[in-house]
Amino acid sequence: MAFSSARLLQLLHLALLSAPSLGVTVLGPVTELHLTNKVIAPDGFERSSIVVDGTFPGPIIAANKGDKFSVNLHVQDQLTDNTMLRSTSIHWHGILQHNTSWEDGPSFVAQCPIAANHSFLYEFQAGDAATGQAGTFWYHSHLSTQYCDGLRGPLIIYDPHDPLKHLYDIDDASTVLSVGDWYHYPAPSAPALALANSTLINGLGRYQGGPASPLAVITVTKGKRYRFRLISMSCDPSHVWRQDIFIDGHEMTVIEADGVSHAPTTVDSFEIFAGQRYSFVLHANQKVGNYWVRGNPSIGILGFEGGINSAILRYVGAPDAEPTTNDTSSNPLKETDLHSLTGTPVPGQPFPGGADVNINLQMSLDFATGQFEVNGAPFVNPTAPVLLQILSGAQTAQDLLPPGTVYGLPPNKVIEISLPGGSPGAPHPFHLHGHNFWVVRSAGNSTYNYFDPVRRDVLNTGPALTDNVTIRFVTDNAGPWFFHCHNIWHLEVGLAVVFAEDIPTIQGEQKNGQVPQNWDELCPIYDSLTADQL
Repeated sequence: MAFSSARLLQLLHLALLSAPSLGVTVLGPVTELHLTNKVIAPDGFERSSIVVDGTFPGPIIAANKGDKFSVNLHVQDQLTDNTMLRSTSIHWHGILQHNTSWEDGPSFVAQCPIAANHSFLYEFQAGDAATGQAGTFWYHSHLSTQYCDGLRGPLIIYDPHDPLKHLYDIDDASTVLSVGDWYHYPAPSAPALALANSTLINGLGRYQGGPASPLAVITVTKGKRYRFRLISMSCDPSHVWRQDIFIDGHEMTVIEADGVSHAPTTVDSFEIFAGQRYSFVLHANQKVGNYWVRGNPSIGILGFEGGINSAILRYVGAPDAEPTTNDTSSNPLKETDLHSLTGTPVPGQPFPGGADVNINLQMSLDFATGQFEVNGAPFVNPTAPVLLQILSGAQTAQDLLPPGTVYGLPPNKVIEISLPGGSPGAPHPFHLHGHNFWVVRSAGNSTYNYFDPVRRDVLNTGPALTDNVTIRFVTDNAGPWFFHCHNIWHLEVGLAVVFAEDIPTIQGEQKNGQVPQNWDELCPIYDSLTADQL
């Protein structure tokens, strides 16, 4: 069988990633995922969870720029633990889903959940080999709070022609890092104020007062330069990478934020919010030894006593021992330090309100109901997904449920969204589906940058009343796009809106036969389930 040079490169790359010595499962873009319940103890405490192909976090899905994804998701009959949800859906976090909004995954926005004992084939492409997406992404359940029970994993799209490739020597499965919170109870039974029991780095950690369970070990060779791809798979807002979570004794050069390449910026710490991703280059240029990797959360159990909130960076040749290092930060990353590598100008006029459509989203908490509201309305799951409502003939945002939380956007216009800070529960990490955006005003900053700001898909709204985080994007991607807090506990009680972008084009896609038949079958199956089958 003959292969093109590009295909040979891909096969070689994936073969290297799948090497048993790395101890990490890596799947290609054409694959199957099987969901089951399994008792695991990532921090030494045993509990039932939801795993992907038997592992937590789930296996890495790896592809090259321009590859087509075809992922057949099987919700197995072994998914029987009724303390957790049995149905599911998967969001491919950061993938823009041009012309495939029905593959985006959020339940009751883009689809009905996939019922237990059934499967669904997700098929999409993140652009072509020349102009498509590349970078660090992840996949996770987008049904209620389900990903807090374990259904989450990395998704990496490699660029063989990465313009920053000269900065690093190694970029493989061993350099994919995840940080997240872990709970000793199933997500559906979480209290009103859910506090994590532990921080996990690459799926391992310790809890306060618990056993000295194994910590993640990140192995490096002295003299090599590593591109680490860090993914925050947290359910709650933030972990601080250095300053409270950091790699003792090492600087980090940030080159990517949320799947977008940025001009290299060297720091010794950075804050990462739920759903965000960063690539950074670490030069293993220190003395051979063991160094703490620290991951303090913003709330919960703080500190590093007994190895909590920690992992280990271990040089080849160092003893198999826990570190004794103790470092501090002096050069933290500010989001305004980041500038998109391509330097694409911000669309619209260079002043606040200089877009075609300007929307202010004021967040509040109704203490009587416990629900978050955006401009006075909470997002409550509609009986039919927003996309299905559109395909069934809804013409305007006013026709769509839930009332007050769907905003119609016209095509090919510049949109400016302002999010005042200081709301209850802030900072809120807001994620926009279907688009990257320019952050023209960041949290903790009073100035606007219309020339070369950071581009990403998750922002921090800011805790101060003086904050007014502002973003811009262009409506060049028809679909109903969720814009929601990635503190999943806040999303569960209403902190979200939907942007219904270019409704006529969405309806035209159905008329052209683009919406797959298996998508149409999801709602009738889900709607027939009894309460114990959900």
